[in-house]
Amino acid sequence: MADTAETADAPGPARLRELLESGLHFGHQTRRWNPRMRNYIHGERDGIHVIDLLQTRQLLEDAAAFAAEVAARGGTVLFVGTKKQAGDAIAESAKAGGMPFVNKRWLGGLLTNFATISKRIARLQELTVLDAEGQLDLLPTKERMARRAELQKLEFNLGGVRDMTRPPDAVFIVDLKAEEIALKEAVRLRIPVIALVDTNCNPDQVDYVIPGNDDALRSCGLVVRAIGEAVTDAAADWREAERRRIAEEEARRAAEREAAEKARAEAEAKAAEEARAAAVAAEAAKLAAAKPAERPDPAAASDLAPIREGGSAAASAGVDGAS
Repeated sequence: MADTAETADAPGPARLRELLESGLHFGHQTRRWNPRMRNYIHGERDGIHVIDLLQTRQLLEDAAAFAAEVAARGGTVLFVGTKKQAGDAIAESAKAGGMPFVNKRWLGGLLTNFATISKRIARLQELTVLDAEGQLDLLPTKERMARRAELQKLEFNLGGVRDMTRPPDAVFIVDLKAEEIALKEAVRLRIPVIALVDTNCNPDQVDYVIPGNDDALRSCGLVVRAIGEAVTDAAADWREAERRRIAEEEARRAAEREAAEKARAEAEAKAAEEARAAAVAAEAAKLAAAKPAERPDPAAASDLAPIREGGSAAASAGVDGAS
């Protein structure tokens, strides 16, 4: 591999020296190769194909960048690797990034029949809550044992995807032959696939090919960690941005509620003041209307004067006659 010394310390998801030391360049025996991997093979040594690590390094960077892009927009990357060499690394990297994973057994229809799988996930969550609260211990022995067996089976098959509420935005697969069903389901749903592809596999259906040894513990762990770290960092940034956005949204809504409450209080105070002013005006008008009737009319008093005088004269005459 030309220019190895020059690029050994170049920055990226993994240094070229690390790729070499992990044995990522070892392919399968030449008689077991897939011709479609020809472009990723550097040569042959002792009947074994040697993978071009310069291409592997660049393609690993591209795959990590894509995975980070998915996580940066709040998307989900499903980590899949059920073989022993990858299982632990898959679970560790996925958990660190808050992503779903399958490292025990791929349950057929996990993607293509997700509506049904969602019901089983809901059942897993229900039994988990009952177990945590001690409710299962209150059941009769036979029923308790049946529920615990069901819980263990669901945990084994779906424990890594218990928080997955919808199909993922991308799938990362280690060993295409071992995870053939997962690949077919992802391709059928047109979900982008990132995969560690060995020389005995067909890379045509993979969107982001990472050519490398998928049988060694160190090589699988290195690639899984590289993708996992990219996803973890991007997901952490997205969650922090989402937290700030939610905090700002809550602050904005609180300010709007405060402004609305203040405006309502001012409107109520204004309405009360107007009502008091209207009541005062109505009372004043009532008093103004009542006062003229209560005062004596000068004209009417002058008209009644002769009557009053005549009445007085008659009364005087009557007194005199009696005398």
